[in-house]
Amino acid sequence: MASAEPNGTTGPPDGPVPPTGHPSLTDPVVVIGAGPAGLTAARLLAGAGDPVVVVEADDVVGGISRTVERDGWRFDIGGHRFFTKVRPVEEFWHQVLPPEDFLLRPRMSRIYYDGKFYDYPIKLGNALSNLGLVEAFLCGLSFLWVRIHPPKDMSTLEGYIVSNYGWRLYRHFFKTYNEKLWAVSASEISADWGAQRIKGMSLWNAVWEPIRTSVAGRRRDPSKQVTSLIEEFEYPKFGPGMMWERCADQVEARGGILRMETAATAVHVENGAAVAVTVASGGREERIGVSHVISSMPLTALARIVEPPVPAEVLAAAGDLHYRDFLTVALVVPEERGFPDNWIYIHSPEVKVGRIQNFGVWSPYLVKDGRTCLGMEYFVFEGDELWTCTDDELVTLATKELAAIGLVEASDVEAGYVVRMPKAYPVYDDVYRDNVQVIRRWFEENAPNVHPVGRNGMHKYNNQDHSMYTAMLTVENIHGAHHDIWAVNVEEEYHETTDGRSAVSESRPPSGPSGPGPGPSGPGPSGPSGPSAGTRTPPTGDGRPTGTGRDAPIIPRSAPRLVSPTARPGGADRARNVSG
Repeated sequence: MASAEPNGTTGPPDGPVPPTGHPSLTDPVVVIGAGPAGLTAARLLAGAGDPVVVVEADDVVGGISRTVERDGWRFDIGGHRFFTKVRPVEEFWHQVLPPEDFLLRPRMSRIYYDGKFYDYPIKLGNALSNLGLVEAFLCGLSFLWVRIHPPKDMSTLEGYIVSNYGWRLYRHFFKTYNEKLWAVSASEISADWGAQRIKGMSLWNAVWEPIRTSVAGRRRDPSKQVTSLIEEFEYPKFGPGMMWERCADQVEARGGILRMETAATAVHVENGAAVAVTVASGGREERIGVSHVISSMPLTALARIVEPPVPAEVLAAAGDLHYRDFLTVALVVPEERGFPDNWIYIHSPEVKVGRIQNFGVWSPYLVKDGRTCLGMEYFVFEGDELWTCTDDELVTLATKELAAIGLVEASDVEAGYVVRMPKAYPVYDDVYRDNVQVIRRWFEENAPNVHPVGRNGMHKYNNQDHSMYTAMLTVENIHGAHHDIWAVNVEEEYHETTDGRSAVSESRPPSGPSGPGPGPSGPGPSGPSGPSAGTRTPPTGDGRPTGTGRDAPIIPRSAPRLVSPTARPGGADRARNVSG
């Protein structure tokens, strides 16, 4: 029977039970980073009675899954659906938050292209109405054409999507968004991304699903649906940060220590193991003896703080890993000027915004009565022209683009806020695997009690649930198990499930791990040799999946970066009452 937990949550009070004979830990496990992976690990460790210290450099928990609050408005950085096919993760969520703190939200999203809104996934009647009979007929012919004459190069994302939708629909609905997202042409991106991320989706399936539903009278089992077609999901009423704020409270209630605004500045390695972590806060440093280190800090940063320093080739590999960054401009508008979608994908090339969230649709608790907040999302590189714009300039640009799309008048914008998120997406270029493997191998051979977890911790484009799962398996490893956490998120058939959980995974060779990305559906698995590169492995004996996610596309370094001119906005057109 579940027992009461802090703040009204329910669930097992002691977390997982360590294997019989597992020695108790004398020195604490130091967890670097209080995001989903770090706090998941800390809660499980504390529940098992292990000493744990969490250090977080920021003053907010949750990492990229935080809820940002400004003047009473709450923003979700990127939009976090609480849907997973990994059962232990779903159970964890419901142990942290009680049922009344979750909202069941309908999923609605559309594509904006050429001045019109298209349902996503594509619906036949809507598409015909917007495209017109002539263009719809031509799109159908284009699809039939590629059935007979497929693209010559099927190794690229462009070739993969064209083969599933035809050239005309590719240009309408896929080309511009993916180029905004990754800043390179879709003809330069590996097809592996599309092969997993939109697996099971094609023009036929997008048209057939609503027809099948109308005939059958009900949707298929959500666990067996393509992820991109899921129509409802759970959501904490105060945003994803609510989950991690509550989880942090529970870590402390179970005896763990949480130290905010405290940075890990050194991991001390002696005699083949990490023995201590030096942390800094308020100008003071402290050395903490450790039994293990669980790190969700960027893998690049972890390699740089090892003492004595790692070899030159490891430092070089760390310096050669790259990221795609992200910023949101949240604009406050009257509620009636919002839209019914959770988010809208912006495929129009005349604006820079890639996606727009309506936070009031995600949860009414994120906004204020009579108003909603629209999150204008831009995919950027830290230090580029958009990133270095002032907050006022970004609010002005976002206001102009929102008006250009036709959603609101510029005069409707009452306030604006800017949130920058560096290192949001690990970049998978054609040498990242080798770089990650160099760093990974060094830690495995010289400090095996240092455990990278999560998205940036492993330089893998993990979703929130996949990041959590790497942490769960790491805790089990500390307790005596032998999971390969690098096998998480290398699943070949992410969308295909058995009994509501992933059942087939791809076991990649020891040459290196892989990771994930966003998009109208986000990025998927990557790898130079494609989804068939690995071998299929069944779930473990208890039915636990060995792979749980998707990866990001491989982006060749030789690919020219697509950079469109950015005129800095300003002057009399600035939105009023701007605050940052």
